[in-house]
Amino acid sequence: MFKRWLLALVARVGLIVLGLCCCLSLFYLLACKPASRSSQQSPLWSGGATSKEGYMALLQEREDSHRHYINSLTKQIAQLKEALQERTQQLQESLDKAKTKGILPLGLESLHKAPTQSDLKEFFRSQLNQAEVNSGVNLPSEYAVIPFDTFNLRRVYQLETGLTRHPEERPVRKDHRDELIGTVETALHVLNGPQQHIDNTKRKHTYSPSDFIEGLTRTERGKGTIYELMFKGDGSQDFTQLVLFRPFGPVMKVKSERVDTRSTLINIIVPLSKRADAFRQFISNFREVCIKQDGRVHLTVVYFGRDQIDRVKAMLDQTTRETRFRSFTLIQLNEEFSRGRGLEVGARAWRRSQNVLLFFCDVDIHFTADFLTSCRLNAEPGKKVYYPVLFSQYNPSIIYSNQTLLPSVQQQLVIRKETGFWRDFGFGMTCQYRSDFMNIGGFDRNIKGWGLEDVHLYRKYLHSKLMVIRSPSRGLFHLWHEKNCADELPPDKYKMCMQTKAMSEASHGQLGELFFKPEIEAHSNSQKQINRGI
Repeated sequence: MFKRWLLALVARVGLIVLGLCCCLSLFYLLACKPASRSSQQSPLWSGGATSKEGYMALLQEREDSHRHYINSLTKQIAQLKEALQERTQQLQESLDKAKTKGILPLGLESLHKAPTQSDLKEFFRSQLNQAEVNSGVNLPSEYAVIPFDTFNLRRVYQLETGLTRHPEERPVRKDHRDELIGTVETALHVLNGPQQHIDNTKRKHTYSPSDFIEGLTRTERGKGTIYELMFKGDGSQDFTQLVLFRPFGPVMKVKSERVDTRSTLINIIVPLSKRADAFRQFISNFREVCIKQDGRVHLTVVYFGRDQIDRVKAMLDQTTRETRFRSFTLIQLNEEFSRGRGLEVGARAWRRSQNVLLFFCDVDIHFTADFLTSCRLNAEPGKKVYYPVLFSQYNPSIIYSNQTLLPSVQQQLVIRKETGFWRDFGFGMTCQYRSDFMNIGGFDRNIKGWGLEDVHLYRKYLHSKLMVIRSPSRGLFHLWHEKNCADELPPDKYKMCMQTKAMSEASHGQLGELFFKPEIEAHSNSQKQINRGI
């Protein structure tokens, strides 16, 4: 009996001891574990105040960036809704009228339903695909090309001037100004948005209107308006090109890419025969623009015959001695002058591996450093060729006949209706990569003398998949010179030559004054006699 009681007592004591051990273990865990955590976390939060301020600043910066982007999206959504409502109402009214008259075509019943967001996106996308934005289209002739207008924040340079409008608008018409300013503002919203740079590269500063250089715009009927906008980059040779499309509604971003022109060399090819005095004026402009300002050019002169070639060589040698510029190539041909032949020889003479950008030029052309930049930006191998429209000067002796001395050449480079005209019928000055020129087949080698070779090349590009950029250039001038049409020219070329000569003399008003000068003087004399009699 006693043994049983003793065993029970031992068992109870063991259970009590076991319970006490468990309680002590639990108490130890509860008491010691929090202290260990706090001791581990205290070093992490020793600098908590500084880290918190940094995080808050970063969050504030991102919040500001997203707020600007949200404001831009809100504006575009409001414009989109307004345009959608207007188009829906117009379409509904047209369908109702057509249904009332019983002329609604079969299969259009679905148009009675309000378009959804996906329908609107699909419509805009179809408009973009039909427009000539990403690639060129096959055009029947040179007259089918829709030229671009060139604009900046102050002026618009346009081709369709007529007899009353000016080739340069200043100030821009309000309707046109509002459209272009709105487009530039939209471009700034896109460029400054948080989703602009996919490669996570961050620009040093935010884009502003002062970064806008110039833009090209044209409207294709039934499709929309295209805008190609150029902005300054982080460096002097860095640019950002933004392409926007307005399908008769809010604009759409097509693409945005950086354009680096540092290594883009331009080979200027000039065919020449005699005309050493004109070449002296050309080389003077070349030294100022190409050597002093740009520095990324090569000059190729293709000379026909031997007469005056020594003078041309002397000018090139003098330029080398005085400027240390040696990037010249002089090719002499003992042949009858042919502009197309000279340009073809000059293009094929390039022996370096680099796919050089060609600028086909004439000796009586004056260009600026801004034009060379436009040449680099508007030509792209396998995609685009640049056909600028130059501003052609009238005869200075007629324009400045009321002045004792003629202004200098630099002072005559003014784009006004009284001083010249956009030479939209000429296609001789062009920027294109050598690979595109060779692939298209070059010039027609059967054409001799003056004219038509440039038109044939231009038509080749129109019939290809390359995009032709045709726009007036504010930095490209044709200097007036006496034009002689040779008697040996065939009738069609002789007629073209005479038309060009007539158009280059003076404006309609100035030619009218010359033509009616006897009548004007007779009227003036009669008025003087009447006044004397009174």
